[in-house]
Amino acid sequence: MKNKTFMTLGFTSIGLAIALLFSTNLFAQTQKEAEVKEASRLESLAKFTKVISIVEQYNVDDVTIEELMDKALQGMMNNLDAHSNFLTQKDFKKLKVQTDGEFGGLGITVGIRDGALTVIAPIEGTPADKAGLKSGDIILKINEQSTLNMTIDEAVSIMRGKVGTPIDITIVRKGEAKPLPIHIVRGIITIESVYTKTIGDNVLYVRVTSFDKKVVDDVTKAIKMRKVATKGIILDLRNNPGGLLDQAVGLVDLFVDEGEIVSQKGRKKADDKIYSASSRNTITDVPVIVLVNGGSASASEIVSGALQDHKRGVILGEKTFGKGSVQVILPITDKEAIKLTIARYYLPSGRTIQAVGVNPDIEVFPGEVKNHENGFSIKEADLKKHLEEELEKTQTKEKSKQNKENTELKKDIITPEMLNKDIQLKEASDIMKALIIVKG
Repeated sequence: MKNKTFMTLGFTSIGLAIALLFSTNLFAQTQKEAEVKEASRLESLAKFTKVISIVEQYNVDDVTIEELMDKALQGMMNNLDAHSNFLTQKDFKKLKVQTDGEFGGLGITVGIRDGALTVIAPIEGTPADKAGLKSGDIILKINEQSTLNMTIDEAVSIMRGKVGTPIDITIVRKGEAKPLPIHIVRGIITIESVYTKTIGDNVLYVRVTSFDKKVVDDVTKAIKMRKVATKGIILDLRNNPGGLLDQAVGLVDLFVDEGEIVSQKGRKKADDKIYSASSRNTITDVPVIVLVNGGSASASEIVSGALQDHKRGVILGEKTFGKGSVQVILPITDKEAIKLTIARYYLPSGRTIQAVGVNPDIEVFPGEVKNHENGFSIKEADLKKHLEEELEKTQTKEKSKQNKENTELKKDIITPEMLNKDIQLKEASDIMKALIIVKG
């Protein structure tokens, strides 16, 4: 019995010794790896310092150490991804003006697609929109300055300026044989982010041009105001470049009563977040059709993708832009900062938006509905002689009143003529009629 006890104690002691030896070796290995990593880090920093010193000493142009450091930081940030950037004192100041104050600009959102500076979307009613810029246009030059290797922030900085000043942009557009020159006069950029109209008696059309802080409130008011009559909603997110994440989540929550809306995943667990729907925020269960195109980006893609994953809406139009990354502004001094991508968005199904976009359920390209009207038609009024003067006297007042009423009416409704000029909206309207019938 004593032998068995001693044997057990012996095996236990050997086990503890092996475990202790293994732990010691593991600790030593981990410590060695940390030392190697730190040595490599110091070596890389020494190499960077050496290059800076050589360039400062021998470069043909006299460049200060401050300028070299700024260039080095810009190069490093620009090579991380298309949306990360080093903000110099001048850039940081302009960013604050854009966020906090009023500024003059063109009214377009731009991004980098396949290495080229590309128009994500012109904002409705802005100088860029009126000048004819379209989603997908590639900007070759800004005031004769090439955009090759130009960052988004550099381009925005050049395009922004004093209200009333002109700017010339050269673009390449799909389907055009030659580059197109576009002349634009800068204006104050004011955006009406939400407006609504009706189609027929029971379809509510909601247009969201960008996701500012009032989107959820404005859409909620519009839906509640017409809730009794509304049997279907067409949500138009075409050429919507995005905006605030919480507004995108809130908009989806109006239609979805449970489940994940979007998740955010970064390198660190602290950057991971999941945004979910709540039944207390849901205000309607009517059928929804979402209109999207290549100018629908970021927050627009979160809304359309989430509604698609939840089978809550039919997505109609064209493939979206594909911007699904999260950027934050991190100050490094009182006057300088970096804009850094810290995470990516993922839809409820787990798919990413970044560089992929959202594919519509029903693909419809933009255009007009062609009407085949009979050009030769004779009406009774053409066959009979009318007392024109007498008719004019009695009908002038009626026509004036009717035109005024029609003008007021058209502000709130989308007429058949308007639908025929927008084939995507026309298709959405026709499909909505079917959905309403099916739902009963």
